[in-house]
Amino acid sequence: MLKRLLVAADGSENSIRAAKEAARLGQLSEGAEVEIIYVMDFSKSKSEVLQSQNLETLEAERRKRLIPVEEVFAKASIPHKLTMLNGDPGPAIVEYANKSSCDMVIVGSRGLNALQEMVLGSVSHKVAKRVKAPVLIVK
Repeated sequence: MLKRLLVAADGSENSIRAAKEAARLGQLSEGAEVEIIYVMDFSKSKSEVLQSQNLETLEAERRKRLIPVEEVFAKASIPHKLTMLNGDPGPAIVEYANKSSCDMVIVGSRGLNALQEMVLGSVSHKVAKRVKAPVLIVK
């Protein structure tokens, strides 16, 4: 039975699809909870900070990307919380998932930065290889 689901999200279409699949799985298990993990990538942070007027605006812009993901769980009446991490997305998700007691990690097959994924390897691939819990990659 899946009680605690971790959903890695960045606001991309694939992360929204991953959230929908997590909601579907969560509805099958009574008492299921979802934790949405958003990793603030340092390589993107510099340009975001330079373009942003202040830290509050930057934080609001980042959270706004995740509103569609949070809405998926709100509509499905599944308790959820958002955790924001800093670092390289793949290793940060792996480290967090392995330290927490989750039943499954759910991630989209591609995120917002497709070019970087082609060069460095996809986040979903890194997560699938290194997380100890079962991983569901949603296309």
